[in-house]
Amino acid sequence: MNSFPTSSLWQLTSVRFRLFLREPEAIFWTFAFPILLAMGLGIAFRNRPADVLQVGATTPQLTQSLAADKGLTAVTIDEPEGTHALATGRILLLAIQEPGGVVYKYDDTNPDARAARLLADRAIQSAAGRQDAVRATNALVHETGSRYIDFVVPGLLGMNLMGSAMWGLCFSIVEARQKKLLKRMVASPMPRWQYLMSFLLARLAMLVLEVIVFLGFARLAFGVPFRGSLLELGFLCVLTSLSFSALGLLTASRAKTTEAASGLMNLVMLPMWILSGIFFSATRFPVAIQPLVRALPLTAAIDALRGNMLQGMNLGQLAAPVGILTAWLAVSFAASLRIFRWR
Repeated sequence: MNSFPTSSLWQLTSVRFRLFLREPEAIFWTFAFPILLAMGLGIAFRNRPADVLQVGATTPQLTQSLAADKGLTAVTIDEPEGTHALATGRILLLAIQEPGGVVYKYDDTNPDARAARLLADRAIQSAAGRQDAVRATNALVHETGSRYIDFVVPGLLGMNLMGSAMWGLCFSIVEARQKKLLKRMVASPMPRWQYLMSFLLARLAMLVLEVIVFLGFARLAFGVPFRGSLLELGFLCVLTSLSFSALGLLTASRAKTTEAASGLMNLVMLPMWILSGIFFSATRFPVAIQPLVRALPLTAAIDALRGNMLQGMNLGQLAAPVGILTAWLAVSFAASLRIFRWR
């Protein structure tokens, strides 16, 4: 009986690993791309002072009242020019003095314009002598875990685990099928399960580097917190990778060309890129489609990763997303074994 280092499983696994290292594009998309994306988003949404909103007023008195608020910068402008400035985005709000009071002209679909409306009215009412019934003060908190970069890093991690698992597995199998290599493999003494298992083992070996490099960068560059168990975080990453590997195997089960595989991969992954809450919360979508959104494997993976990293939740508290990922792993792998074609 052959020892493990000389077995077909070990040889196939090491081949997968070496083939990956010989592809600069694969290395870039697996390691460099998520780091560059996190860097760009972290810089764009870094902690910074509150924006000062640009507004206009039709009289110097209104301009003086508005300028007294530190959150506003005001210019005096007549109504026709102010309306044009609103349309071109130079100001967010125009305060118009009329005999009966003040009219605020602004776009209520713009969140910044709505904020400008509240600040402008407060400044003008205060200048007119209004006294607040209750004295209020601010206690500002800037806590790691509540920043946008903290929110988006688990989403980027889930997206990268999905992409590297599915693309790496699917294209390797379809390319081998297209070159008639699968047919030669099945004719060899090698057990068929070892061929498929070699992909999963190579994926797990690469997973360790992939996760450590990305999360290490997020921690060092942006101070992203890890409030849950690191061991459980590793388990969630492995489960996520295996679930998407099984889904990639299912996608590659019948595809005969790389073009067909590419189309199927985009068909499978595009809805998850949009719906699963990588860059914003999945709860923004209508209630009617929330059951579908929650059933997606990427949604479950991102929810579990955010729960562990940002909220310190344990696996018992993450039973729902873990169960969804496990179900996708079992169903996809069982279905792929049933319909997989070697020729």
